[in-house]
Amino acid sequence: MSSKASPKVAVLMGGPSAEREVSLSSGRECAAALRGEGYEVHAVDAGRDLAQVLCDLSPDIVFNALHGRWGEDGCVQGLLEWLGLPYTHSGVLASALAMDKERTKAVYRRHGLPVVDSVLAARDDVRARHVMTPPYVVKPFNEGSSVGVYLVQEAANGPRALDDDMPETVMVEAFAPGRELTTTVLGDRALCVTDILTDGWYDYDAKYKAGGSRHVVPADIPDEITAACLDYARRAHDALGCRGVSRTDFRWDEARGLDGLILLETNTQPGMTPTSLTPEQAAHVGMSFGDLCRWMVEDASCHR
Repeated sequence: MSSKASPKVAVLMGGPSAEREVSLSSGRECAAALRGEGYEVHAVDAGRDLAQVLCDLSPDIVFNALHGRWGEDGCVQGLLEWLGLPYTHSGVLASALAMDKERTKAVYRRHGLPVVDSVLAARDDVRARHVMTPPYVVKPFNEGSSVGVYLVQEAANGPRALDDDMPETVMVEAFAPGRELTTTVLGDRALCVTDILTDGWYDYDAKYKAGGSRHVVPADIPDEITAACLDYARRAHDALGCRGVSRTDFRWDEARGLDGLILLETNTQPGMTPTSLTPEQAAHVGMSFGDLCRWMVEDASCHR
């Protein structure tokens, strides 16, 4: 960190991805918290001129509050490495790996972490026929926040309503029944497990709209499942090469015990909105939102 009394922090937010609005909300929350911690904060809505804006601003540290493509997939991380600006969260390789859901699952498998079967398929093929026995889930292989996720039930003919905005190649993944669990890793520490309760599918609205879901922190689950989530989240964080904060999501079929616990994905840029999971878990272990943001700034570096 800079030796100045009030290091200058650029908070990157917004950007051009499908998760722009979530990122703006995360960025505003983080910027306000960092000002409260005594930092000189500059909010930056990331556009095509981002490199020039950062050169002109010359911050000591960049707090990456971007979500989705470009901000979460290694692109902006590479730019920050090129500019020599210390930044938060994961580096180029880990960000790119974690954003690609199929490559993430390949890493999980190599490290003995449980996942369900999945394939990559052409969008038009998925529209035309079942490429996997239902029930299954269709989603972009490189987006987050449940953007463009379709659940195809056994009685359905197929996901013919697949949005034209979906990429030409999509992931088709066997549906994993059960409860939605998640664990945040902060540095080398897995914080706790949250049980996410919704009335239906845990989609974009359930994640980000007030009242869309209810979070039970810590999750009321057997000690064996809690221990497994904490262990798997740490192992996923390390296997992907994550730095700073990550959050790994699970599905747990309680009827099958430990065998019913599988990993869905690891988020290298967890949401930092008022309804987000990572700030809630940090609060549960005694970290205020300001503490959490300050920890991330203090952890910032290049060569991540």
